[in-house]
Amino acid sequence: MDDKYPIISILGIRFNLANCLSVLVSAVLVFALVFFLSRKIALKPTKRQNILEWIIDFTNGIVKSAMPGEEGKQFYLFAFVMFMFVFISNQLGLILQIKVHDVTWLKSPTANPIITMSLAMIVLVIAHYFSVERLGFGNYMKSYIKPVGFFLPINIIEQFTNFLTLSLRLYGNIFAGEVLLSLLVKMAFSHGPATMLVTAPIQMVWQGFSVFIGAIQAYVFVTLSIVYISEKVEMED
Repeated sequence: MDDKYPIISILGIRFNLANCLSVLVSAVLVFALVFFLSRKIALKPTKRQNILEWIIDFTNGIVKSAMPGEEGKQFYLFAFVMFMFVFISNQLGLILQIKVHDVTWLKSPTANPIITMSLAMIVLVIAHYFSVERLGFGNYMKSYIKPVGFFLPINIIEQFTNFLTLSLRLYGNIFAGEVLLSLLVKMAFSHGPATMLVTAPIQMVWQGFSVFIGAIQAYVFVTLSIVYISEKVEMED
């Protein structure tokens, strides 16, 4: 899509305000949702508490499947926060898009490759940090020449492919969904009431399907993130 975005420059560094605003809105929505669900915690859980506990159990289960030992517990909160943020970010563009004079100010953050690459970079930095912490820097460096020395280029390339696949898979799915939704909206207004009646059911079905895809992509992103982290954390000395 040929979208236009508000750009500002500070000290020679360009900032896309649409990205900044979209990420901020997603973060605020995650905080508001968790805050709402976590009020008045009781031994006899309410419906809101049940929803929150189910989400926590779900994300904990993702971690346990990759790291069943004690070392996995330190990543429970990370998996929960990442899942909530990616899920809300995926859905944001379906329910709220703001354009002023053909300039996009708000959309799904994950429909932009800069955001998904930033999320993937966070995952990889965490993976390498905990690998160094657990193995020590020497053993961490030696891991790149295992099982034999000529695997060094392959192991280095693998880090870049992990970064690209993790980020671009999420971006591609969310971006494609928003593009198709935008095309349906344009089609609806192209020839008056007739096209509105035809495209309205299709648009509703696609929006419902996009919600499902957004949830699946949040699950896939967190699952792969935990797998990448576990590969680094659970390396043999």
